[in-house]
Amino acid sequence: MRLTRLVPILVVIMIGLIILGGTLYTVDQTQQVIITQFGEPIGKPITEAGLRLKKPFIQKVNYFEKRLLAWDGLPTQVPTKDKRYIWVDTTARWRIIDPLKFLQTVGSERTALGRLDDIIDSATRNQITRHLLYELVRNSERRFVETEVSLEIEEKIGEVKYGREKISRMILEEASALVPEFGIELIDVRIKRLNYVERVRQGVYARMIAERKRVAEQYRAEGQGKKAEIEGMREKEQQKITSQAYRRAQEITGKADAEATKIYAKAYNKDPEFYSFLKTLDTYKGTLNEKTWLLLTSDSDFYKYLKSISPKK
Repeated sequence: MRLTRLVPILVVIMIGLIILGGTLYTVDQTQQVIITQFGEPIGKPITEAGLRLKKPFIQKVNYFEKRLLAWDGLPTQVPTKDKRYIWVDTTARWRIIDPLKFLQTVGSERTALGRLDDIIDSATRNQITRHLLYELVRNSERRFVETEVSLEIEEKIGEVKYGREKISRMILEEASALVPEFGIELIDVRIKRLNYVERVRQGVYARMIAERKRVAEQYRAEGQGKKAEIEGMREKEQQKITSQAYRRAQEITGKADAEATKIYAKAYNKDPEFYSFLKTLDTYKGTLNEKTWLLLTSDSDFYKYLKSISPKK
């Protein structure tokens, strides 16, 4: 009997909980809500966080993000103004600013991402085809290290009027004009990556390799010129040192000869006969040996000291 009485009570409690659960809903700080009744939106968007009431069963709560959302496009092949085919990979950040219009036009984030694909890809293609490749690659007119090769490259490139950053802002401006009708605000658009198509990439790599080889050859030529200059300076310095050393040696030799001559003169003045005798002996020593033959007359001065030597008995 008791169980029979409890069943209706439990049923009533469960029905009450279901009704209460269908009546109460919460709104998070990161969310905004649109209430629909039989598929039609009613009331204004709810953007404040808290606990809310709705009619159970006939009203539905539609939640939408208040935070920034990400969009990443697929790489797209686009020709530039100078007919260079490149792959362009872009990304964007967006948010829902009018949830009611968003619900009425696209309904969900997935559908919104599809609309953004069309809008941003179209804006990207329009801007890429209006600009030259080097403007998409570079952000400014910052020059490379100034060599003859780099200056030649700079002359070929010309003036960078826009640059990658400004072109990204132009894509953002063009796309931003089309998204408000979906209750969306486009916050930022960026070009993540640029790359040549495979067919063109190989030619670009070949030109880059040739250019690097050209720079290397230039550096080698400059090095050889510097080497020749250093060797010339070394040879010149060596000749200068050798010349100075030879001159110094000659000066020392001349002074020595002069001093020797002076000594000889003093010796001669003191005893000419003895000096003559010593010089003659030096001459004998330098010219005579066991293999020397001399044919002299008996009155030769060269023989006079030999004649004065008495033979041993």
